[in-house]
Amino acid sequence: MTNVERDPPMTAETRASPWIAFRHTAFTVVWTATVVANVGTWMYNAASGWLMTSLEADPLTVSLVQVASSLPMFLFAIPAGALADIVDKRRFLILIEIVLTVFAAASAVLVWLGLMNPFQLLLFTFLLGAGAAFAAPAWQSIVPDLVPKEHLASAVASNGVGINVSRAIGPALGGVVIGVAGIAAPFWINALSNFAVIGALLWWRPAAKRAATLPPERLFSAIVIGFRHARYNLDLRATLVRAVAFFFFASAYWALLPLVARSRIAGGPELYGILLGAIGLGAIVGAFLLQGLKSALGPDRLVAAGTLGTAVSLVLLGSVQRVELATAACFIAGVSWIAVLANLNVSVQVALPDWVRGRGLAMFVTVFFGAMTAGSALWGQLASSFGLPAAHFAAAVGAVVGIAVTWRWKLRGSAEHDLAPSMHWPAPVLAIDADADQGPVLITVEYHVAADRRDAFLLAMRKLSRQRRRDGAYAWDVFEDTSERGRFVEVFKVASWLEHLRQHDRVTNADRIDQNAIRHFHASAEPRVTHLLAAKFPA
Repeated sequence: MTNVERDPPMTAETRASPWIAFRHTAFTVVWTATVVANVGTWMYNAASGWLMTSLEADPLTVSLVQVASSLPMFLFAIPAGALADIVDKRRFLILIEIVLTVFAAASAVLVWLGLMNPFQLLLFTFLLGAGAAFAAPAWQSIVPDLVPKEHLASAVASNGVGINVSRAIGPALGGVVIGVAGIAAPFWINALSNFAVIGALLWWRPAAKRAATLPPERLFSAIVIGFRHARYNLDLRATLVRAVAFFFFASAYWALLPLVARSRIAGGPELYGILLGAIGLGAIVGAFLLQGLKSALGPDRLVAAGTLGTAVSLVLLGSVQRVELATAACFIAGVSWIAVLANLNVSVQVALPDWVRGRGLAMFVTVFFGAMTAGSALWGQLASSFGLPAAHFAAAVGAVVGIAVTWRWKLRGSAEHDLAPSMHWPAPVLAIDADADQGPVLITVEYHVAADRRDAFLLAMRKLSRQRRRDGAYAWDVFEDTSERGRFVEVFKVASWLEHLRQHDRVTNADRIDQNAIRHFHASAEPRVTHLLAAKFPA
């Protein structure tokens, strides 16, 4: 099933300047610290890619640097997202950043002593990527804690600007630093830059939230429920499909750019840094144009335009033999990258309620880096077998085809649905003791519907089924009484009594509107609800 609804009209939120988020001090401090840390990260990425071309110049081996960086996101983002929804996000991020600093310093020591080999370089890239994977869902899920809801889209756009400011500065600075201070210097700067983030997190004190009345979810159960939510959240699914279609093909220019700089243009680390910086500069320029383009085109057409721009840059990089053309191609790639990434990120954010935000964002990160990992490996292999131009041209064709194949999956451009908890379900009445872990629980809802409204009622129930499953039900159905016309019984199951109580906290204001609409089909004031708990047999 696909999401085929039309794009919503543009709102004041989608037209807002990305700079409005900087009115909030906490956002400004955290944003500045992450830009500093990301500059260090991009210096490391540029230095590690260039170092690998010196240690082992085979295209597949060089592309494995990108694989080692991306693969941890694919492997670890899902459990990381579950942790982000369970634990204190701020403390969790502080711990992860300390661990990342230790790994970064260890890699700097090996490079400084001249002991780094290709395997060790890939290992440390993987370890740093693993730390980033555990941090990524928590970083993205704290954005709504830094700004009010009406400034969320602006904050996401500002974060995109920050990432690309660091992308513009970091690689170019890395190339210069390598030339002046040696290959080890960017590795040391990466380690030191993490202290900016640690300091900002120690300073930040998020506003107190509603005290939890239920114990936190268990990790494995939280992961399962996160997957179930993603399966039945059509807006999230649409965004993930569009993400695969873009990132898989866009990964080609990231993975092969060191070889374009070294082999096609015969440049050094300074040129590689300049090309990466051109991508970042293009992304910054794209961020300034983003709101106007989004107002004019809407999120779907803007993502398609960004994908076409990426295809153009891939064709240019496949044909390039001059520095000027390569720089122009990278600039176009950067503009296109931010146009797609910012819209996909907003679409994910507005599709998720707070209780599952970390897990939903982890799904996005997993798809992002899974597609980047698989694509990088494929384009590296194609370049080894058929040459750099063939790999770039194949990726460009695939990107264009992906637009047509995924066009029916529509993106969201604004928070048009209120996903705050409605808290309108009444507490269940208990006549027996119910242990928290006891289950499964069978909930039934009885409706009496006029015969001429039967089909409309069942269509509305189909939408309700997705709500029940998104919030934790693992089975759902609706039954029609054969002996009494118009009598329907909805049934759904959850794993335990505690999990059903969590459902009460997960129902959103948007869900409440849909549920109230279904109740209008019912002849009485309220449908009859029963809770059936799996019986405990005597020993």
